[in-house]
Formats: sequence, structure tokens, C-alpha cells
Amino acid sequence: MINSQEIKIGTCIRLDGKIWTCIDFQHRKPGKGNTVMNTKLKNVADGRVLERTFQVGFKLEDVRVERRPYQYLYQDATGYIFMNQETFEQIPIPEHQVTGFEYMKEGDVVEVVTDTSDGTILSAEMPVKTTLKITHSEPGVKGNTATNATKPATLESGAVVRVPLFINEGETIQIDTRDGSYLGRVNA
Repeated sequence: MINSQEIKIGTCIRLDGKIWTCIDFQHRKPGKGNTVMNTKLKNVADGRVLERTFQVGFKLEDVRVERRPYQYLYQDATGYIFMNQETFEQIPIPEHQVTGFEYMKEGDVVEVVTDTSDGTILSAEMPVKTTLKITHSEPGVKGNTATNATKPATLESGAVVRVPLFINEGETIQIDTRDGSYLGRVNA
């Protein structure tokens, strides 16, 4: 059991018989009354997001989790297939449990989160930053750089992101996997 004020991003709790992970929290002290914890919880089974407020000191059942590196191999009808880096065991994980799946390419290493009590897979998380090659992009217009203008670019994973006009086809860029934003050019 943990107290509600101990909830942080990534904390897993059991609530109403389901496992939820905290994706955002705010410790709030209103002018009158008790301090509360506003949380945004994501259901690990179906991906639903729930906003919940707890009084400080409220007891919650925490879920002990284990994080291990797994390598992405391929995708089939059962989902994305990952291989444990230590035991070489292969497991399928459904798309809704993989964060940043649209920026994933074969060979990428992700962090798989499992419940230590029964071995249930809770989620697979891409690293926050990843590098991908641009497979298609329109050429930039010369002289149109006074504003922060962007254009669509297709990445090797198939995802389409917005990049600055000076980025060309064939270049390698860095992407934030949480929101798909362009972070910078990568020099090979």
C-alpha cells in the first residue's frame, strides 16, 4: 500500500480491480480544505485515460513492476513481436500497449514493463528520443525561412511528422516519440 501523495509519473496502482499507471499528477493545496492529488491515470489493459482526485493520505494498492529491455523484431496478426535481451524469449504485445509504436523500426530496443506478481505485460515504452531516416519529403522553398514554417515528411517507420523546410529526403532526424515532434538533425 502507498499513500496518494507518493504517486509519481510511472507509478502503477490497482484501482477497481484494474491496473493503472500514472501519466500526470499535480499536488494541489486549495485555499480551504485539505490538500489533494489530481492524477491522470492510464488503464494498461485498454489504454483508457481517467482523471482522479485523491485526498492526501488516501491508501492505494501499488503494483510492483519490473522493467526489462526487449528488442522489436516484427509485426504480425497477434501484435508486435519483441525478444527478451537476456533469455531470447519472444512475446507478442498488442499495439495499444506500445507507446510510440508509430516511430518503431526493426531492431529498436524498448522497455517492457511487467507486473512482478503474475508476469502480466503492462506496457512497452519506446525511448523518448529516436533517430529515423526520412524516406519522402517535398523539397524546401528557398527564401521561405523567416517563419517557423514546416512541411510533412515520411519516416522509414511509415509515420508522417512535421519538419522544418530545410530538411531534405534521405536525412536522418531525431524525433520525440511521445508527440512526434522534430528535435533536430543527426549528422551521420
